[in-house]
Amino acid sequence: MTLARYRHGPNHRQLLAQPDFASLRSLFGFRSVVIGRWVTAEERQHAAGWFFDAFMDLLHILAGPAQRYGLPSSLIALRGSLALKYGSGGRPGVAAHYEPATRTFALAKNAGPGSLAHEWFHAFDHYIAGRMYPSSGPAFASACFYQQQVPISEHTLVDAWQHCMAQIFAPDSQLLAASLAYDLEHGCHYYRQPEEIAARAFEAFVQDAAIKNAWLVRGSRASAEAKAGVYPQGEQRQRITTAFAEYFSQLSLALLRNGE
Repeated sequence: MTLARYRHGPNHRQLLAQPDFASLRSLFGFRSVVIGRWVTAEERQHAAGWFFDAFMDLLHILAGPAQRYGLPSSLIALRGSLALKYGSGGRPGVAAHYEPATRTFALAKNAGPGSLAHEWFHAFDHYIAGRMYPSSGPAFASACFYQQQVPISEHTLVDAWQHCMAQIFAPDSQLLAASLAYDLEHGCHYYRQPEEIAARAFEAFVQDAAIKNAWLVRGSRASAEAKAGVYPQGEQRQRITTAFAEYFSQLSLALLRNGE
């Protein structure tokens, strides 16, 4: 089994024995699912299973070890607002990407595994931005926090998000400093972007969970980028992981109270 397919976690197939993309759309509520014409029938079948396990693993990770409240499957597609593409509409040299304008996240046929958690977080970060901050602000809630925008309401869930972002973007953040330094060294303007820093922090949170799935994430610990410090390390990583766990616990409780 290759690294890209590795997982260690609960068996979800009692819920969906033979996943296909039609059943994934129905279960998670994606607005649309588009599969590239070069994806063969056999590749579709395998990929649907990998997507299914990865999304279910992500729900379990976000709900936390105790699974006290749980999270609805509709969270994955963000209440039907998110579209999924696989092997279609990719960008040259890019394994996966999220398109804010169309609320679509796309994974390349042979290069997307390991990127799902990162791109899903971009979609989530984008989704909550308009619900938490003024509409005139940046597209992503993480960037709104970084630019010191004031949330439009007070709520325990908003407070939990603010606390989470504070662990990532603290004035003495090693992650922030390393991301800027990496960009300057490589002559680019990517790693320092707030939404990218937050997405990599989320990757670390997911990879540190007991459930392991290399379709969700890989590389936040031992990759060249991780060694350069553009993923959280040490004590800061622990603080970020704890803060994300608390935020999604609060989200679980809020959704339960709303009957979702």
